[in-house]
Amino acid sequence: MSEPVNLNKFRKAKAKAEKEQKAKENRTKFGRTKAEKSLEKARADKQAKLTDAHRLTPPDKAD
Repeated sequence: MSEPVNLNKFRKAKAKAEKEQKAKENRTKFGRTKAEKSLEKARADKQAKLTDAHRLTPPDKAD
């Protein structure tokens, strides 16, 4: 015979594991220094300028 399983403990353990995984993802996503953030922003701005410079027609400006 197998041991009985407490489903409440199992559910709580699963929720805790999911919460830890989410925290790990958030540390990776949001845990950056100011220098890293500014470097990424500068690269994105440069890429946007480069992309806009290669447009055949300028985008319509909505006023």
